[in-house]
Amino acid sequence: MKKIMSLWKLRLSMVGTLALIIGLSTLVFTVILWFAGVFDIITVGVMVVAFNIIQWLIAPYMVDAIYKVRALPENENPQLHQAVSNLSQKSGIKKPKLMLSQIPLPNAFAYGSPLTGNRVAVTQGLLKDLDEGEVEAVVGHELGHLKHRDVQVMMTVSLLPALFTYIGYSLMLSSMYQGNRRNENGNSALIGIAFMAFAMVLNMFTLYLSRLREYYADRHSAGVVDNGAQKLSMGLAKIVTSTKSLRKPQQQKQGLAFKSLFISDPERATADAAAVTAMHVSGKSDLVQEILSQKLTTEAKIAEAFSTHPNIIKRLRALQELSQKT
Repeated sequence: MKKIMSLWKLRLSMVGTLALIIGLSTLVFTVILWFAGVFDIITVGVMVVAFNIIQWLIAPYMVDAIYKVRALPENENPQLHQAVSNLSQKSGIKKPKLMLSQIPLPNAFAYGSPLTGNRVAVTQGLLKDLDEGEVEAVVGHELGHLKHRDVQVMMTVSLLPALFTYIGYSLMLSSMYQGNRRNENGNSALIGIAFMAFAMVLNMFTLYLSRLREYYADRHSAGVVDNGAQKLSMGLAKIVTSTKSLRKPQQQKQGLAFKSLFISDPERATADAAAVTAMHVSGKSDLVQEILSQKLTTEAKIAEAFSTHPNIIKRLRALQELSQKT
């Protein structure tokens, strides 16, 4: 019963946050335009939405180019293909196209659009650093994103901060370069600042929603993979510590462009790995336990508020709770 209640609490939090983002956006947008009497700005809004939709449609091709992604033939890794097929069936979704990202960064991501269909990519670093069961748990997490339509949801929600930011910039630029009507231009500048300030607030809610959906995908993996919570915990711990050890600048930069797609944020690897005070551990379970034993600092909580992914300590604790309930 506790597990069911926890799941519904997570779902309600996501729905509530999504409703809050859309509701606040609509309210503020309407109020500001009503007070300003500015309606031609709607054209800018339409252009921003159209631009982001086009970007979403072609994003898979950009991802493939940036992360050196290619299709992974079944004969090259039949075990992984079989695992994806089995987990897709358990998840109740069509098997996505399995891809290989030829970068050393250990990670995985789900992506796609109507032009390409759904895809799940694993990196060479992930296959090198994690064992078969841990890779399976990571794939289960990515299939959770596809089942919950997180790519579409986060794309839609991310449109809103972008919309307010672009409109804010447009109003400020127009106040600087159009005419000598000081009062009207001054009002436009103030409205532009208000738009951009609200975009920042809205972005915080968007980041929070992103973190909730990571927990939801973790829960999905724990449900469809045998001993999934423990396997995913170990996989995440390894990803964090292995990513930190990649010190070459070009290897670090490969994790930044579409970091929100990844199962773990490469940009936070150093901070997350700092939770491990003893890197040379004797057993596999010790690595997870070492992270779980650490105290979540105020600095870590603040940093998490600006991240697309949950703090590693909180994330592993949630997985351990799931493991104890199953």
